[in-house]
Amino acid sequence: MTILLTGSSRGIGAAIHTALTDAGASVIGHGTASGIPADFSDPAGPTALWNAALEQAGGTIDVLINNAGVFEAATLGDDDWTAQWERTMRINLTASAELCRMAVLHWQSRGFGGRIVNIASRAAYRGDSPAHWHYAASKAGMVAMTKTIARGYAREGILAFAVCPGFTMTGMAEDYLSSRGGDALLADIPLGRVAAPEEIAAAAKFLALEAPASMTGSVIDVNGASYVR
Repeated sequence: MTILLTGSSRGIGAAIHTALTDAGASVIGHGTASGIPADFSDPAGPTALWNAALEQAGGTIDVLINNAGVFEAATLGDDDWTAQWERTMRINLTASAELCRMAVLHWQSRGFGGRIVNIASRAAYRGDSPAHWHYAASKAGMVAMTKTIARGYAREGILAFAVCPGFTMTGMAEDYLSSRGGDALLADIPLGRVAAPEEIAAAAKFLALEAPASMTGSVIDVNGASYVR
């Protein structure tokens, strides 16, 4: 089992990498010291990553996990608001879409199935702060894309899933919590704490390796009941 995992250098990505390798999977990382470098703000980045990963894998990738992303503020009065919107969409959504496309074509050309796991966000459903329109929109797009892939290619054995974390205790989340008044945000989480990266990783590992095929199209929420559907 060979898995391409984007954004594997820290936080949720690093936890997913550990969970998968502990389970015996061969993981090709992206953005780590030992992984494949690729800049997703560059339109050429996803294709370069896929081709390098495919070569490293010996021609076959079984699972794609799209985890790489950015969470950058852009207030309405910013002169570069549109540029920030396009950067977030390029990194969070378009790069993921391009990798999904290459994965689906790869599996179709070889006549066997594969799995896609997209790490989205609860923001896909409940939105985000006024400075993060673009982030919420990118994650909503990722969920819609996941469902579309699941419906379109299930008969070919190509399965697609998404995970929607809430706040997760990565460095990024710590900065955000402190900047927004952590106690007030924690009060919005019935569990009383943010998720650990290992909890998100457990969901991603299940979907990548264990989830039954009939779960294709599913979205797993991991947010301490701060948003329920």
